Amino acid sequence: MPRPPGGPATATGIGSMPGEDIRESVRTVTGSLEALPYLPELPARGPGADMTGRTAGMLAELYVHLEPSGWRISDRPGRDTRRARAWLREDLDALEEFTQGYSGALKISAVGPWTLAATVERRTGEAMLGDPGAWRDLTASLAEGLRGHLAEVRRRVPGAHPVLQLDEPALTAVLHGAVPTASGYRTHRAVDRAVAEGALRDLVEVGHAAGAAVVVHSCAPGVPVPLLRRAGADGVSLDFSLLTEREDDAIGEAAEDGMSLLFGVVPGTGERPEELSDPAGTVSGVRTLWRRLGLSPGLLSESVVVTPVCGLAGASPAYARAALAHCVRAARSLADNPE
Repeated sequence: MPRPPGGPATATGIGSMPGEDIRESVRTVTGSLEALPYLPELPARGPGADMTGRTAGMLAELYVHLEPSGWRISDRPGRDTRRARAWLREDLDALEEFTQGYSGALKISAVGPWTLAATVERRTGEAMLGDPGAWRDLTASLAEGLRGHLAEVRRRVPGAHPVLQLDEPALTAVLHGAVPTASGYRTHRAVDRAVAEGALRDLVEVGHAAGAAVVVHSCAPGVPVPLLRRAGADGVSLDFSLLTEREDDAIGEAAEDGMSLLFGVVPGTGERPEELSDPAGTVSGVRTLWRRLGLSPGLLSESVVVTPVCGLAGASPAYARAALAHCVRAARSLADNPE
């Protein structure tokens, strides 16, 4: 995997964008992020356009429908599955339109196996996480669906070097037994770390077999970076403000091992673009971390990708555009002045 996936001084987004116009969002993303554009999600369009709904629409031979409590497994593809798949086709149409002649890294995302298992319900209303057979079937279905999705992206954007982002905001809770049951009175049993690592490794191998680099994203505290390294992930994406000195060794070892570090340093919500006026200040904490770790300054811009803290769906359109542009300027600041 290139370090970082788009080359030195790279910036990218996480996933969601505001509004309901996918063509305008893809135009913004591809115009702002020349080194590492991505396929955005527009959850404002409604269920099926959110990250869980989009991923559920990718599943192979598993179908979902929407209940008041969330997404639930169905016996057959109904209206909700068809809508999610239709929106994904529309998204890919827009991506194809605005990447004509493009050659380079291109990030696409899907919910990872553990967050999906903690979110999607069995027919009983309980999360699939509570049934080992159910989440194994879900992981296998997701793997097959991602094979098809990566192949479709490759067909539509022949010059793309895909970067597959697995969104795992619930992974820490899964590992600590903190995912509530449907009643809310209990929590699901913690998943053994070796088991969690194995499922993630299966999905990483799907990406690698398709020629894609794989990044795991979580905006939760306590991201298990060593586990992701062992699972073969090429990079980790996290909220930089949640890092503590207890995680220094894990971050330093990841950088030295060649992992890309996607650091969320730009606020994901805001109304006024003028709030973003100091790109060097935005990444000053990253420089401080690097000095504390004793890593080579030259490794900084080769390892770090600058991103918003999380998705931009809650921002105004003007702020979202400004946030992506600010990420680019902040990444350039790291490259120009790593110390």
